Amino acid sequence: MSSVAPSIPPPRQFPCAKCGANLQFAPGTDSLQCPYCGAMTGLPTVPGHIPELDFLMYLKGLPETDGVHDTVTVRCVKCAAETTLAPDVTAGLCPFCGCGIVATGSSKKSIRPQGLLPFKITQNQAAELFRTWVGGLWFAPSALAECARKSAIRGAYIPAWTYDSDTETDYTGERGDDYWDTETYTETDSNGNTVTKTRQVRKTNWTFASGHVSNSFDDVLVMATQTLPPKCLNKLEPWDLPDLVMYGDEYLSGFVAESYQVTLGDGFERAKAIMAGPIHQSICGQIGGDQQRVSSSQTAYDNVTFKHLLLPVWISAYQFQNQAYRFLVNARTGEVQGERPWSWVKITLLVLAIVTFAIVVAAIVSHH
Repeated sequence: MSSVAPSIPPPRQFPCAKCGANLQFAPGTDSLQCPYCGAMTGLPTVPGHIPELDFLMYLKGLPETDGVHDTVTVRCVKCAAETTLAPDVTAGLCPFCGCGIVATGSSKKSIRPQGLLPFKITQNQAAELFRTWVGGLWFAPSALAECARKSAIRGAYIPAWTYDSDTETDYTGERGDDYWDTETYTETDSNGNTVTKTRQVRKTNWTFASGHVSNSFDDVLVMATQTLPPKCLNKLEPWDLPDLVMYGDEYLSGFVAESYQVTLGDGFERAKAIMAGPIHQSICGQIGGDQQRVSSSQTAYDNVTFKHLLLPVWISAYQFQNQAYRFLVNARTGEVQGERPWSWVKITLLVLAIVTFAIVVAAIVSHH
């Protein structure tokens, strides 16, 4: 990465017409709102379909088009997240791990987002979901609730790719047709006599199969962040991708946006793994029979296009006993996921209580 170029503009500001403060996007609305005087300004409607970009063209190198731009980012030394700071801000807290970061920015060319999902869940709603989630945790340290109360909830856009592709797959395998056969066996009865009996046994007749299947995929979603825990991130799905809007800097006002860490090519490899499941189902459906075995398959991917998107999450990155934990809210649906600490003292006390109860019950039974 090169040093910050003076020609690169800072993040856009949207001054309030009444007091001059920087307007921020108001979740759940189509407006910017002043955090000081409360004035609302409607966002301009941006008509048009979110464009699909040619995968192979961008894979060869970033073209000099409107789809590529210079970005100035700051990198958290703790979790390696790359984000932007608000204009005129030189220090802050990383929204992904809660550690302090100082603006030592760097510049790089990257693919501009084509679309995004605006925030719908408000910060107050996300904070209430966080408190409810912490309050419902079993065997959590007693001090966690107070820690959660003091933890800030921050809004961030996380990067994602979607891929479209037509696939053509040649395969070989086996078709299994079940049938029932009568089997004779012997057993010893209660009198010690050997008795001959019969029973129905299911067997399978396997025959060779080969063929070709075609599939089309639309908007295969791959998260392009490596900062947040995948287990929690995946459970935030589904995302309402049909409600995507054209990208606009106005939607980012008041929030941070993470730069993509999963490259376009690596993202498509992950998309292939997602597409493999439906392709396998198509093969099994064509083979037919009662059971299927797929020995080999070769897939060609054609007409591959992609979109770079930003998805909204509320994050509480809190430190507890020198360990970072993350709580995530899907800022569209309110789905909550998170990491949590455990109180081994409470768990130990429960185990001791169970053991003690079992000893008492055993003693009572033995006495009677």
